[in-house]
Amino acid sequence: MRKPGRAYGRDTAPRCPDGAARLPYHVTRLVIALWLLAVAVRLILINQPYIDHWSWRQSDVAAIARNFFDHGFRFGYPQIDWAGGSAGYVGTEFPILPFLAAICYKFAGIHEWIGRSQSVIFFAISLPFFFLLVREIFGSTAGAWATFFYAFAPLNVLAGRSFMPDVPSLSLGIIGLYLFLRWVHHPKPASFYLSAVAISLSILIKATSIVIAAPILYLIVAGGAKLGPVQRGQVWGSRSQRQRLQLAAFAAVAILPAVAWYWHAHQIAERYYPHHFFGAGGVRLESFSWYWDVAQQTATSSLTPLLGIMALIGLLVASRGKYGCLFDWWLVAMLLFVVGVGYGNRHPWYQLPFVPIAAAFAGAACAFIGSKISSRVAAVTLSILLAGSFAILAGIYVRPLYESSAAQLRDAGLELNKITAPDALIVAADMGNPTIFYYAKRRGWHFLEQRGIYGGNPKDSQQAIADLERLHRQGATHFVFTTNTFWWRNSYPEFTQHLAESATLVEATPEFMIHKLTAPP
Repeated sequence: MRKPGRAYGRDTAPRCPDGAARLPYHVTRLVIALWLLAVAVRLILINQPYIDHWSWRQSDVAAIARNFFDHGFRFGYPQIDWAGGSAGYVGTEFPILPFLAAICYKFAGIHEWIGRSQSVIFFAISLPFFFLLVREIFGSTAGAWATFFYAFAPLNVLAGRSFMPDVPSLSLGIIGLYLFLRWVHHPKPASFYLSAVAISLSILIKATSIVIAAPILYLIVAGGAKLGPVQRGQVWGSRSQRQRLQLAAFAAVAILPAVAWYWHAHQIAERYYPHHFFGAGGVRLESFSWYWDVAQQTATSSLTPLLGIMALIGLLVASRGKYGCLFDWWLVAMLLFVVGVGYGNRHPWYQLPFVPIAAAFAGAACAFIGSKISSRVAAVTLSILLAGSFAILAGIYVRPLYESSAAQLRDAGLELNKITAPDALIVAADMGNPTIFYYAKRRGWHFLEQRGIYGGNPKDSQQAIADLERLHRQGATHFVFTTNTFWWRNSYPEFTQHLAESATLVEATPEFMIHKLTAPP
């Protein structure tokens, strides 16, 4: 914690020529050590198959990457595997991550570590920027603590080694936000344009990152962006024509590419079966109990209760000097996002931006408490207890997320790859998880299938029979049960009888059952 004798929110380190404080040597070493340890943690099981608790989302991204690799690098036409015999073009985020993975496949082959490593790399690049961002607002001590919390929060650890766009998008947002803050302090073109590009890529990769606009707008309002030398007597917050044009250019660079891409993605979803746009349907208000469950999950398994408590303390005691409300604005924007995109927040990675916000406030709390402790021994002891407790809680909450939830889907997929022809079409009772298709390297449908997507469990045997027969007529060749749908055989006896009469069981294990459908009627 902060050594006694320093004013809260300020560090007494010497200043560089541009006005930025030089980091004390021990803080520099600490941040480097945290960086190395955080990257090392994310490299654990880096080649793990996509069978963890976020398997379905990663398998979709991985399928897009492999389809780029197998069917030509058509960047504007990402393809999934669960659209039957059709091409499976879908509307997605800007697919730069699967596209880069597909390029790597050309040199190294198809491996899970390639996709997972992208999040590790983006996280590693962003961590120093996050430290510098918090340091600018709350000081070096708060920055070091915030870096520790941000690096090892359970949600960020899992997301930071998953083949998904969330951590790359958040990382670019943090980089862009820091560079914009630097530009507000010292208006140099490099910081301005790099910030605009980083924010633009952040929104392109994940549209929900638009919430980063809130702290950007706060910096404009609180500080007043300026260009060139300041005239004598000029008011800091004044806006010249040149300044307004530059801010308009920033908005254009940051937003217009995303508008263009998502319009294109929407057109793809409209034109091609399964007519799916990733994230569609998430903007929906929910009941109070729904939001309460999201809050509980975020405060416990995503952040740990300790980080949640420290963040609340920091929210109350953090310095609100110049730019001191940056994280407040980001927090308010995220709260509004959670409410507005209520249904979308059934996925915990939607709450990922809460991690840097909570970490920053928790770092401010640590700095504040440390400034009130006069005994160095007490400060060190409390620091060790806090760091150790958080590390233990983070390990407890993140470990279950690594455990398999889709191994049976992967095993069924690998078996299908062995025993079926490359043009086989699979109907999978898989609860909507595409992992089975990814590892089978086969196309097909989730079952039930409704309007091109997973339609949930059948309401009765008649519905299941009708859906299977419809897909059979469309060319389905195999039907698969896995352990998570074995119960269907008892719950839908007429369907089970129909399957026995219209298909041949070709493989049965404790994990899956594969049926070969007879010639369609």
